[in-house]
Amino acid sequence: MNKISILIADDHKLIRETWSYILNSDPRFKVIASCGNGEEAIELAKEKNPGVILMDINMTPYSGLEATKQIRKILPDSKIIGVTMHSQPAYAKKMLQIGARGYVTKNSSKEEMIKAILEVYQGNKYLCEEIRNILTDQSLSDTDNNNNDINTLTEREMQIINLIKQGMSSKEISMNLEISLKTVEVHRHNILKKLKLKNSASLVNFINNSPAYI
Repeated sequence: MNKISILIADDHKLIRETWSYILNSDPRFKVIASCGNGEEAIELAKEKNPGVILMDINMTPYSGLEATKQIRKILPDSKIIGVTMHSQPAYAKKMLQIGARGYVTKNSSKEEMIKAILEVYQGNKYLCEEIRNILTDQSLSDTDNNNNDINTLTEREMQIINLIKQGMSSKEISMNLEISLKTVEVHRHNILKKLKLKNSASLVNFINNSPAYI
């Protein structure tokens, strides 16, 4: 059987090197390229046409979401797996909506990553166990959170929510994302509106008490 060619796009060098070593140690796989940002991922995908792309979501200058969109335009049959620290189903949903075939969190095991690669390469979709469990919990819960449509949030709004969860102020968020303080405040206002929350205090409470969503 021909080896499955793999492109790894992740902004952490240690992660790229670790996964390259693990996958190249398996006779079924061959890592043909790796890179640390979304722009390089797009160029390498065009050049190498890998069988599977492992795509970190949080990269610059293009996020993994944007890089996935661009690669899918160029290579509509590309098989992309979102790999991220985010366990929010909303991220997984957005990745699948724009054409990714799988979604695996960085809490996943080596065995699960290998299973994901094999599944998407065969044309199937794959969600890791962590995300599947969260989705099951959500479907079984009957809480007021069902009225808060997290899936309407944009990628930037979800980034801001995660930074709020880390305890950052609006000023710190503006510096972290390199956007104006006014833009951060506009995003916060839109987040409150979409989640049907009254103020920043209720947003913080929602974030802290809704781990399955945020």
